[in-house]
Order: sequence, then structure tokens, then C-alpha cells
Amino acid sequence: MARLEINRSGEMEVFVRVVEQEGFSAAARTLRMPPSAVSKLVARLGARFIHRNTRGFQLTSEGCVFYERSVQVLAELEAAERGVTSHDAPSGRVRVNSNVPYGTHVLLPQVVAFQARYPGIRLDIGLTDHMVDLLEDRADVAIRAGALKSSNLIARRLGETRKIIVGAPAYLKRMGTPKLVAVLEDRNPGDTVVFHSVFLEPAKHLPARIRAFLDYFGDVGMG
Repeated sequence: MARLEINRSGEMEVFVRVVEQEGFSAAARTLRMPPSAVSKLVARLGARFIHRNTRGFQLTSEGCVFYERSVQVLAELEAAERGVTSHDAPSGRVRVNSNVPYGTHVLLPQVVAFQARYPGIRLDIGLTDHMVDLLEDRADVAIRAGALKSSNLIARRLGETRKIIVGAPAYLKRMGTPKLVAVLEDRNPGDTVVFHSVFLEPAKHLPARIRAFLDYFGDVGMG
């Protein structure tokens, strides 16, 4: 039963590295494993594959067959993994309704980079500062700033910005122009405003295309 617990593909990879690197120590370095661990893994295969001597090792005839078959199996596994990754790449349309500031300064400038990373996803973006009903407007995600009202929707933080107050020439003429930075800070500390994405589905059941969008723009906002 213990044999069933062994990672057979891992054994094969170690065996192939030992053969191709022509030594246990060299294989251990490329695999970033202790040489003793490499020796133990190869030893589990049995002496019928490798004959070790003072000068190194030599493959037996069975070892040559096992090496060739291992190379083939590992190549097939890698191809299968690539195929699954390609098949599972997020795809489809993500309908986004964003407020104008976030859409103008964050969302739209990142569209090209986002599409390059996720070519299968098509963004359908609408910008408005009015509150929207996700179901009525058929939006997957809405992005808004500020405190969220109680809702049965699910929100995720995308980042934050600061609001500042600027003075028009007429105001400065009337109130005077501050001479010190401290005066500006006292008058205008700059409140932090948080951007949230709001969506309908529970976070753990989000479609891959929406999760990709939230992860990407969450990284942009937090960066």
C-alpha cells in the first residue's frame, strides 16, 4: 500500500534529471532538492534501472527503456496541463458600470493591458455617477466610491483615493492665499475615499471572467 502514496510522476522527473545531468548531485541542484532525497527516490525504483559504481552510474537495459518512457510521460503530462490551462482561461463578456472618476483615471487607461492579459474577456463599460440597479441595467459589476449603503449585494474593495478641496481665484481673493503648508493642511486635510466593486454573486461562486476582472483591478488599485 505504501507504493500507492508515492508521486510516480515526481519519481520519473527525478530519474530523468539524474540521467540527463549525469549525476545525483547535479540533478539535486537543478531540482533544488537535497542530494540524499534524490538518491532515496531513485533507490525506490530498484537496482534494475541504475547500476552505481565508484565512477558514477550506468543505466541498465531496463533503465534505458524506463528513461525513454519517463521522458514521454512527462511530456504528455506537460501538454495536458497546457491544454487544461488554455481551456480554462477566463472568457466571455464582463459588463461594468463605473462612476466617472474611477472609469476615467483607472479603468479606461488599463483596458489595453487587461485585454492583453485576458484576451478572451470582452469588457462592456458604462460610465455614470448615478446609482444603478445591477439587475435592471444587466451589469455584472458596479464601481462606486464612498461608504456603501446596507444592501444584499456583495462588495469588494478595489483601492482608495483622496478628495481635496481647491480654491477658485475668486475664493482665494476673498479668503486670502495661504502662505504655509500647515495652513493648507488645516483647511484641507484630504479625506480618504474608498472605491468598491459591487456585484451579485457570492464571492466564492464568481464566474472566472468576473474574478479575473476584480483581481486585476484590485491589484491596480492597491498598487
